[in-house]
Amino acid sequence: MAFSESTKDLIWMFAGGRCQCTEHHGSLLSPHVGGQLCGNTFGRHGDWEAHHRIPQALGGSDLSSNGAAYCTRCHELHHGRLPWSAFTLPRFGESA
Repeated sequence: MAFSESTKDLIWMFAGGRCQCTEHHGSLLSPHVGGQLCGNTFGRHGDWEAHHRIPQALGGSDLSSNGAAYCTRCHELHHGRLPWSAFTLPRFGESA
């Protein structure tokens, strides 16, 4: 199963509309350094996903206490679903 909409409401509210990810993701393109909150902000129906702290496959529940609000970028990086081709880097000498 997945989180219900009412549970997602609670997860978003507890997160204050900010990404709760603290992982580094092992890449230079990570939006933050490990141990620090990402801090990207989003509205309730914005660019974010509810993340299971304990995966369902390991017995994690769909309760809000097992949820975290991750911006879509962090969530995709966490699960390895964001390929390197999704990033465009400025050429040397160009501004980002």
